[in-house]
Amino acid sequence: MIVIIVSLGAACLLGIGFVAQQHAAYREPLEEMLHARLLLNLMRMPLWLTGVGLMVCGQILGAIALRAADVSLVAPLLAMNLLFALTAAHVIYQEPFGRMLQLGAVLVSGGVALFLFAGQPQGGRLPDPVSARWLAALPVVVVAAALVCYGLRRSLKVKAIMLAAAAGVLYGLQDVLTRGSLLTLDSGLNVLATWQLYALPSVAVVGLLLNQSAFDAAPLQISLPATTVAEPVCGILLGVAIFAERLQVTPAALAGEVAGLVAMVTGIVILGRSPYLAKPAQPALQGRRGQER
Repeated sequence: MIVIIVSLGAACLLGIGFVAQQHAAYREPLEEMLHARLLLNLMRMPLWLTGVGLMVCGQILGAIALRAADVSLVAPLLAMNLLFALTAAHVIYQEPFGRMLQLGAVLVSGGVALFLFAGQPQGGRLPDPVSARWLAALPVVVVAAALVCYGLRRSLKVKAIMLAAAAGVLYGLQDVLTRGSLLTLDSGLNVLATWQLYALPSVAVVGLLLNQSAFDAAPLQISLPATTVAEPVCGILLGVAIFAERLQVTPAALAGEVAGLVAMVTGIVILGRSPYLAKPAQPALQGRRGQER
């Protein structure tokens, strides 16, 4: 129960942080996408820094949860950050909750609960830092790079979705690297001698750049859902592949797990299409973006 509460607290901070980050990043020129100067410019904005601060606090809470529980348990709960983002936007903009938004909220919450109840993720152990199990991280990097390459030549909307999905994939890898570093520390080994600790900040920075580039390209309802879906799915797959975490595999359990994931993804998509998650930027900027689209 403590892990669930901490994970939900992390999701809340992440969701609110994403709202603030996108509000700031969407005002930046499109030419800054995927360039380091995008982050440098955003660092001068108090709103963006506040959003990043909230996100970091959320990631710290997520790390605490990952230290105590398997990725397969924590990752689906972190996926509820979009639900908290919607709530924050509702409070800020005083927009009513429609039936579709209520349906999305029920699907996300019910999907996460169903997946955890049916799958009952458990077990898992820390592999050796040089174990072949860590090679499972390489396809993740390849997938993230492929998503970026595919999105570069597409429309802004598709580009935003692809960049957001790539960021989510790297965030899932970040969750696994975080858990690996913390378990190494708990085991009494020298965490400073492991490559995972040094790969973690690199993955985090690249993921942040991809995420902010997606926020720069499109409103939150387009740019955030793909991240929210990709992170837990990638985290669960890597948790099974690297830490040997186990899910229930009976026919009934598998049906519940699949139904839960489908409901979670469907709910995230419904919530992500909400017009209340992000407000239009300045009129002049809207016109320029509309022409570029």
